[in-house]
Amino acid sequence: MARTMTSDARKKDTREKIELGGLIVKAGMRYEKRALLLGALIDAARRIKDDEGERTRLTAIGAEAFGNDDQ
Repeated sequence: MARTMTSDARKKDTREKIELGGLIVKAGMRYEKRALLLGALIDAARRIKDDEGERTRLTAIGAEAFGNDDQ
């Protein structure tokens, strides 16, 4: 039973990583260096930590991009 739970957890983790990688592609950053991607994510995390306005602004940009999926 423990082996099944471990396997399920690994599958869930793998799926999550694949989905997160898809966000990089969707953002048009597929060919950027990993260091740049990580730097951009760290910067964004710092900016949204204490700035609700920035969090809202970035959320709106992302929601609009997801909304364009149908087109």
